[in-house]
Amino acid sequence: MSNRLRERLVELHQRTVETPLFNPVFQLSLELSRDVESGALSLDAIQGMVAELGCEALQARALRLHHLLAPTAIADNETAFARLVATLDQDTESETFAGFSARWSRPLQHIVFTAHPTFLLTPDEADAVAERAGVGRIDADMCVAYPQRKPITLAYEHRDVLTALAHAQDARDMLVGAILDAARARFPDQWRELLPVPYRFATWVGYDMDGRTDIGWPTSLRHRLIEKAERLRRYAAALEGVTPAQQICDTLAASAAYCETLIPLFTDRLDEAGTLTQAANHLTADHPARLTSLKPVIAELRALAVDATDTDAKTLLITAAAMEADGLGMGWIHFRVNSAQLLNAIRIRIDPDNQLDMSGGAALMRLRDLLAGAQPLRSNIAALAVESTTAVRQFLAMAQILRHIDADAPIRMLIAECETPHTVLAALYFSKLFGIDDRVDISPLFETESAMEHGGRFIDALLREPDYRDYVQRRGRIAIQTGFSDAGRFVGQIPAALGIERLHSRLAELMVAHELTGVAALIFNTHGESMGRGAHPKDMENRLTYPMSVWARGKFAGAGIRLEPEVSFQGGDGFLPFRTKVLALATLTRIAEVEAQNWGPVSDPFYERTDLSLDYYRQIRHVQRDHLVSKSYARAITAFGLGLLVETGSRKSRRQSDLAADREISLRQIRAIPHNAVLQQLGYPVNVIAGAGTAAANELDAIVDLIGASPRAQQVIATVQSANVPASIKTVAAYGELFNSAFWATRPYRGNEERIADACLALSEHLVADDRLGAFRRLASRLRIDGLKLHRLLDRLPAFEAGPDREERRRSLGILHALRLALMQHMFLLAVRVPPFSRANDISRSDVLDMILSLRVDDALAQLRRAFPNSGPRVADFHLDEPSDYPEGEAQTYADIHQRYINPIDRSYRLILEIGVSIANHFGAHG
Repeated sequence: MSNRLRERLVELHQRTVETPLFNPVFQLSLELSRDVESGALSLDAIQGMVAELGCEALQARALRLHHLLAPTAIADNETAFARLVATLDQDTESETFAGFSARWSRPLQHIVFTAHPTFLLTPDEADAVAERAGVGRIDADMCVAYPQRKPITLAYEHRDVLTALAHAQDARDMLVGAILDAARARFPDQWRELLPVPYRFATWVGYDMDGRTDIGWPTSLRHRLIEKAERLRRYAAALEGVTPAQQICDTLAASAAYCETLIPLFTDRLDEAGTLTQAANHLTADHPARLTSLKPVIAELRALAVDATDTDAKTLLITAAAMEADGLGMGWIHFRVNSAQLLNAIRIRIDPDNQLDMSGGAALMRLRDLLAGAQPLRSNIAALAVESTTAVRQFLAMAQILRHIDADAPIRMLIAECETPHTVLAALYFSKLFGIDDRVDISPLFETESAMEHGGRFIDALLREPDYRDYVQRRGRIAIQTGFSDAGRFVGQIPAALGIERLHSRLAELMVAHELTGVAALIFNTHGESMGRGAHPKDMENRLTYPMSVWARGKFAGAGIRLEPEVSFQGGDGFLPFRTKVLALATLTRIAEVEAQNWGPVSDPFYERTDLSLDYYRQIRHVQRDHLVSKSYARAITAFGLGLLVETGSRKSRRQSDLAADREISLRQIRAIPHNAVLQQLGYPVNVIAGAGTAAANELDAIVDLIGASPRAQQVIATVQSANVPASIKTVAAYGELFNSAFWATRPYRGNEERIADACLALSEHLVADDRLGAFRRLASRLRIDGLKLHRLLDRLPAFEAGPDREERRRSLGILHALRLALMQHMFLLAVRVPPFSRANDISRSDVLDMILSLRVDDALAQLRRAFPNSGPRVADFHLDEPSDYPEGEAQTYADIHQRYINPIDRSYRLILEIGVSIANHFGAHG
């Protein structure tokens, strides 16, 4: 069936030569819709096609992952990493043991596993993709028939991240073993002194409070205890069978068991004083198995390694290195709050009357005074429980973790929406107030348009603050975070990447200017797995050097500043490269091949011809900004709300607001990931492509020459070229036609659809005043103009390697969209034919139809099931002495209405959601 549709779509595309405005995708959807309404095409048959196309999309996803990480075989990657270590050794033949040790005791990369809502695949689907990507055998046998999608909880996400971390740790242990082998060969008398840490891992799952109210401090403490118990068990397992370490192994196992007894005490809500007291006192009590630092254990393992056999010494040192890297957890942890929460907390102390501008000079002076007088205060869990401000609770929770769970591993405090130095100084004050400023790295996040524009001035002002300078010198690093998701939403992905690159460069310059080259620059580039959120699609080298460019790296290297790069693997999509030990080893090996390079100053015309490159950047940003503020763009993108998307995380996809106000919904109410996901679902990644053509139009020859001569420009434009492969403006326009009143009025005009003529007329009347058709048409027109200019640019560039299946991929996407459009037409026609019902809870039949048209289908179905109950009590259910002849027969139910309308709408919508998963898989990631 799908092959026939593929052929038909090719035929329909040929008609665009005769009629440029002809829409093949919508025409195919109409033909499918007519078959559905006539009974020639059943929902069962559509389900079969959706499953077949879904299998194809899942294979595409696995193939993409394989290409990103290949070679994936364990033996190949063991050899590749050993060769890398040897090559680095050969490059510096005179290197001493001290130099070798210094190189491998500093992480090549920090890797953070985040809780972003990208859990698109079911566990079975994720396992299938990871297993087949690992062996490179991609075929239809991997597909999961009719996957069951269950609600995603925070506990589910935490289990997933622990699995990813465990595989990452196992892979790192293998790399550490290879480093030790190389050291033993090169330095036979000194290798037992080595403690390599090629990677450091972290997570913020369960510690990220930004935009969430469902994570309380007990959750964070419980998660840290779970992670501690798991890590202790893994340490003990690693040492089993190593005779010299048997006592240490027993100690670690006993500590894990003790930690397990603490976990149940920290429920989500410790409301009762007695329950809280019990939990707190157990956590803080002295106990023979209580372990809060691994430093003595690490020292003992290293001492044992001196006299152990080579085999045992290697195991002892691998375990000690893992302890050095991870501490008493599965990795380090990141807490996250937003700047408003911090400023609200500090205002109580410096501006109780609410008179100050919290970003002004007077507030800054009071903050300085507050910092100067800060004296550490003792705190306990009762203080944590009674604290009312979110930000202060975070610092109190960190203090409890550092004091009673893991005293070794520092904690990152990420501050979202941070645009003034005041916020960072407020965080520093609370760190000092609770005595943890020596183990907390405060990291402002730059992701808004304002932060991109003024980030340099922000950092300059911050580095002028004596308290902050003293703090970073004591910590040995300046930590910042850059965000590609929101930045890409507000200014477009290309301007975001280039703006972040300029911020990186400015940080290097300012560290030189403020004489801080002796501290490291820890730069956390937070991007997702999709092009729409900053992931370069080509390979691992581009994935790492696109967000942290070779030029920016060279700026730090040229200034003699040690760079600590950090990347994110976000949510379920990001965890896929660590879903198995095979993939985890391949991932870490590919990263090492990039990050082990020696970066130096770069000569690239992209940075020399700023008259062209900077203007190109600004023009793209201008186009992207115009879209963001355009009412047509906002109306089209929000036409179906988030109804095209399956649930992909425990965090709400839409910011809290009036959920009924669909017509007034703002793009800023929708988070970055679902915003990008909607763009994928509508068929055109606007935030990646838009503006790239228009920006080149006036200087086309010069831009073509610049791209030809500049590796950075080629890297940037490759993202646009890749995003353009699955993009279709005709598809965007097709969704708008669903709201075309004239289409519905004329659809049965020839008399061959008399069965639905009344329904079409009713829909036509209902949509006369609907504004979505106009919004989609205006958006499609703007995209078409920009797209034509883009094709003029791309036609002048070397052919883009989109793969041999480019056209097949586009056809598959076209069929998926056509099937979904047909199912939406079916739902609309069913909804308008639902019998009238009495108005209840201010919800009318017309309101339910509006819900269906906006894909608020679950809300609509809930109202219909309330209006037409399918079950109810019967007289026979009651055993009464008095007989009754009424009612005659069974109690009235609405089974027929459920069968004819409610159930088909429900089933159609489930198929629509499955189609959405397949479309996302073709794009390579959710959002």
